[in-house]
Amino acid sequence: MAKTNSAFMKPLTLSPELEAVVGKGPMPRSEIVSKIWVYIKANNLQDTKDKRIIVSDEKLLKVFGGEKTVHMMKMAGHISKNVS
Repeated sequence: MAKTNSAFMKPLTLSPELEAVVGKGPMPRSEIVSKIWVYIKANNLQDTKDKRIIVSDEKLLKVFGGEKTVHMMKMAGHISKNVS
């Protein structure tokens, strides 16, 4: 039987900026990523030509370090800066 990665499922403390996007923490990284995607899709924040590019609104600007656009593969690094 495969072991689950307990570090991946460990609840993390969220920054106030991240909580404004995903809700109150603590929560595991997987749930944070899922909720960010729900927020992005609900607010139509994907680039129309390249869906891998996220266009930051006021809340995401704070999470993404002021970057107006972020490639989806760079999102994990920004999340890491907003959790402990």
